[in-house]
Amino acid sequence: MAVKIRLKRMGQKKAPFYRIVVADARSPRDGKFIEEIGTYDPNQDPSVFKVDEEAAKKWLGTGAQPTEAVNKIFKAAGIEK
Repeated sequence: MAVKIRLKRMGQKKAPFYRIVVADARSPRDGKFIEEIGTYDPNQDPSVFKVDEEAAKKWLGTGAQPTEAVNKIFKAAGIEK
């Protein structure tokens, strides 16, 4: 089973809010997920993100692949593979 760390879109039209989730690569973007490990709000200036570092490192250690957007958030938070 391929596992990805990606963004799940929430919020209203034209006001997105994202949750950083660990999900099976085959599940839809806003569908079923395994675990929620953080949030990302691009509407505020500067953008606000909160990441559970322990959970993120655990999933990266087990082989979960972050998407490009999540990888940028992890780099800003100081989380490396």
